[in-house]
Amino acid sequence: MMPVSDPVMTVLLCLAAYLAGSVLFAIPVSRLWRLPDPRAQGSGNPGATNVYRTGGWLPALATLALDAAKGWLPAWLAYSAGLSVLAQAIIALCAVTGHMIPVFYRFKGGKGVATALGAGLALAPVTTLVMAILWLLVLWRWRISALASVTAILSGPLISAILEPDTLPMFGLLAILVVVRHRNNLIRLAQGRETGL
Repeated sequence: MMPVSDPVMTVLLCLAAYLAGSVLFAIPVSRLWRLPDPRAQGSGNPGATNVYRTGGWLPALATLALDAAKGWLPAWLAYSAGLSVLAQAIIALCAVTGHMIPVFYRFKGGKGVATALGAGLALAPVTTLVMAILWLLVLWRWRISALASVTAILSGPLISAILEPDTLPMFGLLAILVVVRHRNNLIRLAQGRETGL
C-alpha cells in the first residue's frame, strides 16, 4: 500500500489517540480488584508497576495490557489506513501524550511506557521486541522498573536505526518524552534512593 497524505484522517486519529491515551486503566483496574487508588500509593504513578506494588501480578498485567492496547490501536489504524510514516508516528505520540497529560484526570498522568510499547508493537514490532527484551533483562538484574524503562527507551533510537530506520524519528521523540517524565526517577537513581519492585 502506498503511503497517503490525508490531513482529516490524521487529525481525527490524533484526537482519538489522545483521548484513548487519556484513559488511565490503572484506576479502573484497581477499582475492579478493590485496590487503593494507585495515585495515592507508592510512587503515585497510575501505571502497571504501581498497581503491582498494591495488588500483585494479575492486576498489573491487566493494566499493562490495556495501557499498551490504547497505544497499539490508533497506531495500527493509522498504519492500516495507509497514512505516511510521519502521520503514524504523530498519532502514536498523541496516544503516549494522552497517557502523560490526560484530559480526563486534570492532565496528571503516568510515564507512558506501556502505551509507547503498544504503539511500537503496531509500527515497529522488531525494534519494540528487542527493547522489551532489554527492559526485562535490566529489570531482572536490578529490579528497578524506572531504570529498565529508561534504559529500554533510550536504546530505541539506536535499535530502530539499525533494524527499522523509517521509525527512528518516532523512537527519538518517544525517548525524549519518556525520559522527561522519568526525570524525578533519574534524580532518585543518581542519589541511590529509587525503589525497586
